[in-house]
Amino acid sequence: MNDSPGWATPGSSPSDGDRQGTPADQPGNDGGAQQPARPTGDPKWSADQPPPGQWSSPGATPPADAPQPPAQPAGGWGAQPGTPYGGQQAYPGGPGQWSQPPAAKPGVIPLRPLGLGEILDGSVATMRTHWRSVVPITLVVATVIQVISVLVQKFMLSDLPLSSTEDMTAEEAIDTLGSSLAVSVVNQFIQVLGTIVVTAMLTMIFSRAILGQHSSVSTAWREARPQLLRLIGLTLLLAFGIILLGAVLVLPGALAGNIGLAVVGFVAWLPLIIWLGIKFSLASPALMLEKSTVIKAFARSSKLVGGSWWRIFGITLLTSLIAFMVALMVVAPFQMVGIFAVGGGMDALEDGSAQTAWGPLIFSGIGLIIAQTIIMPIQSGVTVLLYVDQRIRREGLDLELARAAGIENYGTTGG
Repeated sequence: MNDSPGWATPGSSPSDGDRQGTPADQPGNDGGAQQPARPTGDPKWSADQPPPGQWSSPGATPPADAPQPPAQPAGGWGAQPGTPYGGQQAYPGGPGQWSQPPAAKPGVIPLRPLGLGEILDGSVATMRTHWRSVVPITLVVATVIQVISVLVQKFMLSDLPLSSTEDMTAEEAIDTLGSSLAVSVVNQFIQVLGTIVVTAMLTMIFSRAILGQHSSVSTAWREARPQLLRLIGLTLLLAFGIILLGAVLVLPGALAGNIGLAVVGFVAWLPLIIWLGIKFSLASPALMLEKSTVIKAFARSSKLVGGSWWRIFGITLLTSLIAFMVALMVVAPFQMVGIFAVGGGMDALEDGSAQTAWGPLIFSGIGLIIAQTIIMPIQSGVTVLLYVDQRIRREGLDLELARAAGIENYGTTGG
């Protein structure tokens, strides 16, 4: 078994292909070797022995006098109702008919390549099982984010003119646009910092949940803190690269006043952002769990995602849609109450005062706190489990995880 990063020491084993089993390694495959003859008079051997020569290697032609196995129902060997392990059972009538025992599941996921449902279920199961650690982290961070966001929005936008854009002077329009951009930048910066802290701590909680171990908030913080600055650097470097790429593609057309060229640059920029986002989506768990540098984390993510880009893109997109729907269902009622119960109703929406009134801001902030407390663990969990899934598929991480969970001889005898 290779020394692989994360739960074990980083090694040099390639990650370019899935693990392939060897027929000679499978239980019961002796390459057609003859069974040993029963020693005469040996008390350890029973007198009733099966006839010799009944086992054959794959592809061999059975002898004419060999007994035929009993007929099986449609659907393959052992496809009988109520049969465990997906309708398969061990049957020694021919090669390759031995069933594979179920994968070990010491924690929230089975130790084998994961499907979409298992990734989503493992994320939710971790939040449900380890809520004493997960909820305080996300709730505190979400509360801090929204308190700062409400204060920034209240005091930075309160002095802006509330008249319609048709009645504004050029100077007022420029001030309004500048203040709105400043508020957006500040809110996004606070959001990113909060997300980094949550991601760092939840990654450590998920890594223990996979092994069936509990992790306290203090333990998660202690394990995540050494890599926190590197995680901030990784996030800022990725954001800077995206902005720089946009400046190269979009800015020339915008500065030249050529709207067509700017649109073409934006159309080229958008798919590149998506491609880079998925390509480096596993850099964060690689950085935290492998204790690597920023550059090595980018390289690891690129290597793990290679060949599985569309699958990871689909799972990430579905997770984002689920998060959006959850946020919409949670936040919308609070916003409606804030606007129509204490915020002045339609009049406040028309004149723009709802953007800076305490009632709508507070109620919207409460809704966002609840939504982020639910959403952030799911999104972080999906990212971590995608990283684990890719390493199981490519590097045999399931064997390392089994040993870390205390499962002895896992994978050596088919179970």
